[in-house]
Amino acid sequence: MINSLSVVTIWVKDQNEALRFYTERLGFEIRADVTKGNYRWLTVGSKQQPNLEYQLAALKVGGGLTDADVQMLTQLVESGKMGVGPWKTDDCQKTYEDMKAKGVEFVQTPTDRPYGIIEAVFKDNSGNVMVLAQDKHR
Repeated sequence: MINSLSVVTIWVKDQNEALRFYTERLGFEIRADVTKGNYRWLTVGSKQQPNLEYQLAALKVGGGLTDADVQMLTQLVESGKMGVGPWKTDDCQKTYEDMKAKGVEFVQTPTDRPYGIIEAVFKDNSGNVMVLAQDKHR
């Protein structure tokens, strides 16, 4: 029986740049950084969720990806069609301000939504669009 999700894949153009973004700007910690040949298994995560990791997967040929796959995924990432979220926060406005001060590019400021959250939308340095969300009832 399946009982939890352990790894979420985020496609990135450059793993080193992505690692800096996710650790320095978002405050995640490195969970794994293992290289074998030209393949690198790189994961980060939040201290508040020790059982969930985000794999920063390279957009390059190999590991089952063809040139066509890489081109398609790159177009999706760059056009903002990929990403994960919503990522939860207790205070969307404060987290937005902290992240913005660290150089994170936001495409939407904190906005009160009728479906029960306050959300802001940002991009990582590869172009992935991410949602930051606060439950209004908290």
